[in-house]
Amino acid sequence: MKHQFKTRLQQAHERGNYEALLNLIPYAKLIGVECTRLGDELLFRMPANKDNIGNPILPAIHGGVIAGFMELSAALHLLVFTGAPGVPKIIDFSLDYLRAGQFRDTYAKCQVWRQGRRVANVAITAWQSTPAEPIATARAHFKIEETARP
Repeated sequence: MKHQFKTRLQQAHERGNYEALLNLIPYAKLIGVECTRLGDELLFRMPANKDNIGNPILPAIHGGVIAGFMELSAALHLLVFTGAPGVPKIIDFSLDYLRAGQFRDTYAKCQVWRQGRRVANVAITAWQSTPAEPIATARAHFKIEETARP
């Protein structure tokens, strides 16, 4: 992992503020991803942005933007909570769109279902009004770097 990224990750842990870390990820800046730590969980937020609209008639957020937001959220969640020495790499991503993503703030939470030495499985839920009414759910598999053995 690049030294600058590793340093920002450590600082984010210490301060509970992930803005500097997200600024190193161009796609996160492009779609406006924000991250807040709530105890042992991370809450990801993608503020309403006209550039993220795919269907201007509704208006609705582009499905690819929703998918990218959810995948990025899962990767960051793994990076923050697993202590992996490197950035996780996506192996597989399966997404179910449940409702149209309206032009308003979108939130996501992640849960690690299984983490082995090399692969982790993460569930992601995205919503706008309430977590009980998700706009999309996803499952992602990531390759994670093994920690060094003594």
